[in-house]
Amino acid sequence: MRKTLTRLVTAVFLGCASMTGIAMAQDGAASAEITRGGTLNMIVQPEPPMLIVGLNTQGPTLYVAGQIYQSLLTYREDLKPLPQLAKSWTVSEDGLTYTFNLQEGVKWHDGEAFTSKDVVFAAEEFLVDAHPRWRLIREAYVESVTAPDDLTVVFRLKKPFSAFLYGFELSSFPIMPAHLYQGTDYRTNANNTRPIGTGPYKFEDWQRGSYIHLVRNEDYWKEGQPYIDDLYFRVIPDAASRAIAFEQGTVDLLRGGDVEGFTINSLTSLPGVETTTAGWEYFSPQMFLQPNLRLEVFKNKDVRKAVYHALDRDFIVNAIFFGQGKVSTGPFAESMLFHDPNIQQYPYDMELAKKLIADSGVDLSKHPIRLLGLPYGSTWDRMTEYVKQQLEELGFVVSIQAVDAGGWLQAMGNFDFDLAFSFLYQFGHPAQGVSRIYFSDNQVKGTHAGNNGGYENPEVDEMFRKAADAIDEAEAAEAYTKVQQILAEEVPVLWMFDMKNTTIYRDKIRNPVRTAIGLNEPMDEVWIAR
Repeated sequence: MRKTLTRLVTAVFLGCASMTGIAMAQDGAASAEITRGGTLNMIVQPEPPMLIVGLNTQGPTLYVAGQIYQSLLTYREDLKPLPQLAKSWTVSEDGLTYTFNLQEGVKWHDGEAFTSKDVVFAAEEFLVDAHPRWRLIREAYVESVTAPDDLTVVFRLKKPFSAFLYGFELSSFPIMPAHLYQGTDYRTNANNTRPIGTGPYKFEDWQRGSYIHLVRNEDYWKEGQPYIDDLYFRVIPDAASRAIAFEQGTVDLLRGGDVEGFTINSLTSLPGVETTTAGWEYFSPQMFLQPNLRLEVFKNKDVRKAVYHALDRDFIVNAIFFGQGKVSTGPFAESMLFHDPNIQQYPYDMELAKKLIADSGVDLSKHPIRLLGLPYGSTWDRMTEYVKQQLEELGFVVSIQAVDAGGWLQAMGNFDFDLAFSFLYQFGHPAQGVSRIYFSDNQVKGTHAGNNGGYENPEVDEMFRKAADAIDEAEAAEAYTKVQQILAEEVPVLWMFDMKNTTIYRDKIRNPVRTAIGLNEPMDEVWIAR
């Protein structure tokens, strides 16, 4: 145990020391003279329902709000922690006490000082109410969170939790201003329309259906940063129009999913254009189909297996998403720690799917279902139509539950779906991003990121907890292998593909991707060459 923790702490401080080196190495920034000013035009799609990341962790919200809000840590591409609002940290020998020393001179955008009180408020009040992933960690592992002084926060754990340091980037632990939210109804707080953070950019304007405008934070805690004056997140609903906007120079940067897969090659061949698939190592996003197991038809395991066999996932990845992904082999993305590829698989086989339905004795025509698609554009719409077609061939009566981004979130959060597309980030460690989908007691309304399907299996709960608590890595691996085997047999979720995201940008944009959280990272070191 002590050896493991010593290696961990050593890696942490080596990571801190190398942060500047990583940034300087990007895009020739070490040899080029940084220029200040300018406007960076990007795209946000679909338009987010809100910008309060403490209440909403959908991708579009995180993309914009990542410039407004911050957390204690961020992570290198190899997942070593790096400082953000915490400048340093230590872990006790017994793995039970984590002490974070905060940056000095940090202010909220309204001028109030950021202190340890804000971190304690996030950990003990706001996120326990509004963030199911943190709530799960808080209830299972955290004994207390205290603030010995304004610049120190101490987390005392009930028992060791091997993934604890992986849980402090923005989407996992967003820090909200206590002076504006404490003692209020978080969801109806008037400040939700004008977010106040500590990040390099401040909220300026939101013209619904057109753009979100952020401006340089002149009082940012990193001296001399950020370098860019204005960030515009353009709302362009049509994928073809987004591609044209990049071609014509209206926007400077495209993130994964902004354009159709078939346009990526043509856009990357334009002069002065760079690409990268880096910046997703921490998230490891996985696309899946979530059956609502509260419905009689999906309580039948053979029906779920039949649906899985009825879907040609290679076709989805290659023909619909144009290679921007890889067929999933199970509940852990391939890049995830403890991933086991040697578990039961479900290749496309419509005849086998129909036999499973026949053997199940279920008359699918008597169980019409709604298919909830993801409202992220025409590529996603085509996937929904394809799955509808395959399900109808299998014998289902299917209607598409059409929603916008806010409607999708509401439907998922209220368990108001029959079969739903979703994708979730796995957050560097299965104890952070995978187990939450399956824990029996994590069926929490109001979020899309918990056990929305209603799966319950005490053995799976126990295996996930055993792995997370394990001191020995081999013990953790054994438990995670067992849980993957059980899930592969029961298929409470239909894992579709591990997502691949390509960032496309003008070569004048320097340092756009510097860490494992990519474009969700504060763009304080991004600059525009002239």
